[in-house]
Amino acid sequence: MQFKDYYEILGVEPGAGEAEIKSAYRRLARKYHPDVSKEAGAEDKFKAVNEAYEALRDPQKRAAYDQLRSRGYRPGDDVRPPPGGFGGGQYGGPDFDEIFAGGGAAGGFSDFFESLFGQGRRAGGGFSGRPGVGATPRGDTRAKLAVPLEAVYAGSSVRINVNGRTLDVRVPKGVRPGQVIRLVGQGERGDLMLEVEYAAHPQFEVDGRNVIHQLAVAPWEAALGATVSVPTLGGSVELKIPPKSEAGRKLRLRGRGLPGDAPGDQIVELEVLAPPPQSAAQSDAYEALRSAFGGDWRRA
Repeated sequence: MQFKDYYEILGVEPGAGEAEIKSAYRRLARKYHPDVSKEAGAEDKFKAVNEAYEALRDPQKRAAYDQLRSRGYRPGDDVRPPPGGFGGGQYGGPDFDEIFAGGGAAGGFSDFFESLFGQGRRAGGGFSGRPGVGATPRGDTRAKLAVPLEAVYAGSSVRINVNGRTLDVRVPKGVRPGQVIRLVGQGERGDLMLEVEYAAHPQFEVDGRNVIHQLAVAPWEAALGATVSVPTLGGSVELKIPPKSEAGRKLRLRGRGLPGDAPGDQIVELEVLAPPPQSAAQSDAYEALRSAFGGDWRRA
């Protein structure tokens, strides 16, 4: 099993803060998203970025990873887990085992990730419910289930692997983090209790029932207004950007957030990006823009 440098994958320093890690993740996830990128190997890079972010966004996972990394491992070095795996030993793994549903943006984690963080999710997709880690007093097995936001939005089923068995788990529409899905008789000695958490998503963040999306727009789209296609959990929609919009402006798509008694909205935050010129004509256009606005445009 080879060591992975998650900081190197995201292009951040080990001392990077939460905001910097999140920003790097968003940038790389957009760059390598399979629906967008035509670059060779983009899907593998996309999965690597998702895995790195999943490891570093959670303080407990990050602390466990940093403890292992401090031993001087470099990318590609062979890592042998201690008896019982990383998760249940000296590296301070999570209180619950973790199962990641297939079909989501964050699926397909490596053996290294699973050995370090998933006491029960082994290389073969198995699940261990040993007492004291994921077992309740009555013998039920507890685990955390990272659910893709698309499944939360639609109320669809997700597929997981437990002890070599494939199970389809129906996710209630609008399920909230912390709620528990019970699979009767599917635990090690009793039921399997799955505590829901939301899987990291490359395009959306969640605030209550609202969904937040950062939309990259060109300077002329922000200044002059435009109608652009915006991804939502229910599919792409057309969004009208008002003229004279600035970076950071928030636009609301009502009812496009997570379902509930009062459905949430999708908040679209504008991020103005200037594309680099790719031709002499485009460079001339930027020169004309500079001349038109003058050197003191910031003061204006």
